[in-house]
Order: sequence, then structure tokens, then C-alpha cells
Amino acid sequence: MKALITFKYAEEEIKKLEKLGYDIIFRDERDLIFSDNIKDIDLIVCFNPFNKIDISLFPNLKWIQLSSAGINHVPIDKILSQNIILTNNRGGYSIPIAEWIVLKILEMIKNTKEFYNKQNKKTWKIDTSLMELQGKTIGFIGTGSIASEAAKRLEPFDVNIIGINSSGKEAEHFHQTFSIEKIYDVVPKCDFLVIATPYTEKTHHLMDESVFSHIKDGTYLINIARGSIIDEKVLIENLKSGKIKKAALDVFEVEPLPENNPLWEMENVIISPHNSWVSEMNNNKRYEIVYKNMEKYINGEKLINIVDLKRGY
Repeated sequence: MKALITFKYAEEEIKKLEKLGYDIIFRDERDLIFSDNIKDIDLIVCFNPFNKIDISLFPNLKWIQLSSAGINHVPIDKILSQNIILTNNRGGYSIPIAEWIVLKILEMIKNTKEFYNKQNKKTWKIDTSLMELQGKTIGFIGTGSIASEAAKRLEPFDVNIIGINSSGKEAEHFHQTFSIEKIYDVVPKCDFLVIATPYTEKTHHLMDESVFSHIKDGTYLINIARGSIIDEKVLIENLKSGKIKKAALDVFEVEPLPENNPLWEMENVIISPHNSWVSEMNNNKRYEIVYKNMEKYINGEKLINIVDLKRGY
């Protein structure tokens, strides 16, 4: 069984994979080119080599394991036409992103950004506008592994945690869940809205003018999913009006965020450069998923994190 891996693992990690029964070929994703000695591979473990190689030229390719959770960079049509299994890193980044969500909620209601600005100016001024988190309602749009891990960490704050997903199915650590059709009924209940749903054609600009019109004044917003789930122009308008009191944004419609984007200058916005997923444990967790799946594959067992290509996640 021949496997192409496009990012560098430690030597002992590669040896563990080879002991499973794989012939491992390493090519750096940044320098990857199609050649005869990799055309007969059975599987690819990668992030995004698809702008360098055409997977339709790999007649034996049966499975692609992504190091990412998102799949918007993947040539879905080719994968479907070649009947290739696609698995992702779902859950691999859930804990650091969940911690980031809790951090930003607290930073916003405790006015941390403002205190840092005062510190830089050596200004000693008490702020009496700080809020408590207890008793507030936190709404998640998307109730997958990231949202579940965040909800788990928010439970001790004695908050009401509600979620929206495609069907309204129950989700762990959520007090209530609703279907996406109920979004207009749910968002007015929320003091905080966390965008944590996968990006698909159906969720493109899900947070549009009509949804924002139902949000109550003074809502806090966090986005750790994809920038294009929110209509950014509408978000900016609602930040200016104060309907969205503050926003913590890790993702944007255009990345890197252009220097002329007004979000940079807004005092009620916290910006990070698509960084919430980062952790010293990333490589370990990514390898654990890869190893577990490669072990299952060689043994003919069902893989974990199989992507539903019709749903897009």
C-alpha cells in the first residue's frame, strides 16, 4: 500500500506508519509536482496539494486524509467522479478553538482591549461598565465538535447555552437546540452569538441583513468558522450602529484582511489572523488521527471523520 504524505513528520512517526504496512513517499507540499514514481499511490495525507497536482492523474487513488477540518479547497467533483474516500481532521482543533471562544467572550465583557489601550497610554481610569457572564444566553450557530467543546467549558459560568443546527438534533452540553429554520426565533434570545458552522453553499452569507435585523441590540458576536458565513458589509454596518456591541473575529471574507478594511479601525472589534486553532498539541493530535485512520484502512475497518460530500462536511 503506497501513501503520499505532503508534510514532514518525525522519523519515528514515519516508521510507525511503515510498520503498519505502508510504503511512505514524502513530498513537501510547497514543492510538489506530479511524477511517475507517485502516480501509483493509494492514498494521500495532505493539507492542500490540489493546486500543484491533478488527482485525476492518480488512477489508484482511493483515499485522501486531510490535515484540515474544512474542505472548501478540495476538488469535490473529481473526488466524487473517482469514488475517492475523503476524511478530515474534524475535532483535531476543537479544544484550542473552544478555549479561544471562552477567552474572547470574557475579553469583550471585561473590556480587556480597552484596558490594554489604557496601559499603553499609562492612563489610570476605572471602568464601571464591566459585565458578568453569569445568567447570559450564548447561542451557537453550529453544534459540532468545536461548539460542543466550547459549551462544555462555558457550563461552569452558569449560562444558558442554545444551539442551531441543520435539523435541531440534540447536542452534548447544550440546554436547547433548534433547526436552522428557527434562526429568526433564536437569535433574538442571545446575548452572544458564536458562528461555528461549516462553510457550504447553504451557509454562504447565512448571517445576512435579514438575520441581523432579528438580533437584539447590544449582542456580542464571535466568528471562528469562515468569514463568508457572514455578510461582512452588513456586519460592519451593525458594528457601527451598536446593534453588535462588539465582535471577536478570527476569520474574514478575504484573508489576509486587507489594510483598507474598516474592521481594522473599529474600537469594538478584536481581530486575530485565523489563529484560534493553534496549539502546541496540533501536530500530535493531527498525527493521532492520521495514524488511527491508516491503521483502520490497512485492516479494512471503517475510517473516522469521513466527509459527507453532499453535505459538505
